[in-house]
Amino acid sequence: YGVAGNIHSIVEAVKKSGGNLLIIEKEKQFNEVDKLILPGVGSFKNAMKELEERRLLEALCNNTKPILGICLGMQILCTVGFEHGQTQGLNLIKAEVRPILVDAKVPHVGFNNIEVIKNNYLLNGLENEKFYFMHSFEVINYTDIISLTQYKDHKFVSSIQKDNIYGVQFHPEKS
Repeated sequence: YGVAGNIHSIVEAVKKSGGNLLIIEKEKQFNEVDKLILPGVGSFKNAMKELEERRLLEALCNNTKPILGICLGMQILCTVGFEHGQTQGLNLIKAEVRPILVDAKVPHVGFNNIEVIKNNYLLNGLENEKFYFMHSFEVINYTDIISLTQYKDHKFVSSIQKDNIYGVQFHPEKS
């Protein structure tokens, strides 16, 4: 979707890994794929507005295929975000997205390790890798966390999973 500034990096990463892809522009195209990547760079409010204008919200909310939300893509999987006012998200993960509260430079930019706290398919074998982060907001969730990351004196949710829904705060396409 239009505000997803990392879509070109994701396209290249998928191609490099041998995958085929389709950039979905219309709701009917959801039937043509077996997995979804929900990219995102930008603001929660603008991303939700873009998805609504493109008439993709219902298809995303009713999706039963595996989905991976990346950075802002992870955040809009949540119930509500508070960037530029309160905005309803996709509500696929019961969580809020709030400004990251840390006594350090924001946005948080750079490579960090993750602490895997729940075994899962997505992060299996990646426990000692460094991942690239660039964000000013964090997901507040207490039930669907699969990894945390330490930034200065603050731990934040770096990945989530509920059923077929996965989200990562980091950018795997840049990591």
